[in-house]
Amino acid sequence: MIIVAPAAPSDVVAAAAVLAEAFADDPVTAPLVGDRDPAGRRARLEHLFVGLLRPAVADGTADVARHAGDPDVVGVAIWDAPGATTSVVQLAAQLPSFARACGIRGLLRAAVTKHTIDRHRPRAPHWYLQEIGVAHRARATGVGTALLRSRLAVVDAQDAPAHLESSTEQNRRLYRRHGFVDVGPVRGLASAPMVMSRPPASRRTAVVAASRPATV
Repeated sequence: MIIVAPAAPSDVVAAAAVLAEAFADDPVTAPLVGDRDPAGRRARLEHLFVGLLRPAVADGTADVARHAGDPDVVGVAIWDAPGATTSVVQLAAQLPSFARACGIRGLLRAAVTKHTIDRHRPRAPHWYLQEIGVAHRARATGVGTALLRSRLAVVDAQDAPAHLESSTEQNRRLYRRHGFVDVGPVRGLASAPMVMSRPPASRRTAVVAASRPATV
């Protein structure tokens, strides 16, 4: 059994390690830290994810997954709630972690990448899946599905849309099973991750109802 719960401050280090492992070869995230040594890259990625996790934990928009009876974190998802913004105070708190991850020069590269991705996000309020990752030892055990179901239940209760980008076809298949549809590639990034969106529950229900044959 997989247990999903909001991440606590005490989960940040373990959650960052899971994400660093999951994103070690990601074509969008891994180049941001610019370290060819696998161990060095993992360490830098951990700093990156610590910086992303802390404000999400404070906002209640980071989830962690564990197998029942096992204290180890095996999956992590970081979301932005509709209308979320990064304050100057939050950014200042994140910068040391980002600098350790990317280096001073790499911060500009990371900022350009983020700006490019953000240009493809909808203007209307939406839930946004920043990151989701599963520990290697827990892959193909339903952890990713459990993480998505947990937060998407909240999204559907609010009748809100959701949005993400995915850099692998394997992950896109998972997202499609949960109602996401392909929108198009992110233009301006060599890896061209796919933009995906998920309509509000009311719209998905209306589409299903309209597709049913009329009864006579």
